Amino acid sequence: MDEALRIHDYLPISYANHEEEAYIRFLWDAFETNYSAEKYEFANLAFHLLYMSFVCFSVWQIRAARSADFDRAMVGYANEVENKLMKADSPFRFTEILKGDSGVFRFLKLLGCTNEQIGEYARFLKKRNKIAHPCATVSFASQQDIDDHIGEVLTEVESIQSRMTPVLHDCLRTFLEQNADPEGWEYSLPKDQIDAVLIHAHYFSRKDIDACLAFDVSAFDTHAEAVPIRELFDNFQDIYRSEAED
Repeated sequence: MDEALRIHDYLPISYANHEEEAYIRFLWDAFETNYSAEKYEFANLAFHLLYMSFVCFSVWQIRAARSADFDRAMVGYANEVENKLMKADSPFRFTEILKGDSGVFRFLKLLGCTNEQIGEYARFLKKRNKIAHPCATVSFASQQDIDDHIGEVLTEVESIQSRMTPVLHDCLRTFLEQNADPEGWEYSLPKDQIDAVLIHAHYFSRKDIDACLAFDVSAFDTHAEAVPIRELFDNFQDIYRSEAED
């Protein structure tokens, strides 16, 4: 159970609406309840949906940071599907539009993943599908079985997360450029602007924030708005470094 708690570090700290947040909370509660009751098959179903949610959040960030590449990655889909993917207003819409979970993994190739790596990330779908249909077998008969599986899932989560840093830095870079002038902000305080336009809009997790804290802001040294950009980044670091230390 303690190992499973680590998934929260990879899930957003802010959601678009109450329904999304409630859904993630429901999945965790379903996992925790079934795990405690030793119903490990059902615990895995809930944990798998948390994993797939993490993948969808990552794809959302890829679309935001690299829309042109995302567009090219949709080659082979019908125009209607392409339009829906580009206009999707929630990460949870991706699997609905693609009519299944497997299609969402193809966009991880934009992180430089090989087909073999994509296969590794998607391999849990087969076990999930087996559990979700009558098969007269129990895949997770003991706590050790489910704990081992959770460890494998978190290994893949960490692998995907490690490849996301350039994408996350692109999100941050765009935010800094577009919000250099406080006169154009939606909010008066830097924290509120950062939370709404960067953290909330991009479904940033604690791990995403940690990756962005290491961003090299010196890349803006020759930018016309170098000073306010650095000030905004310093605010971001001050706010989220102190929160991480609390």
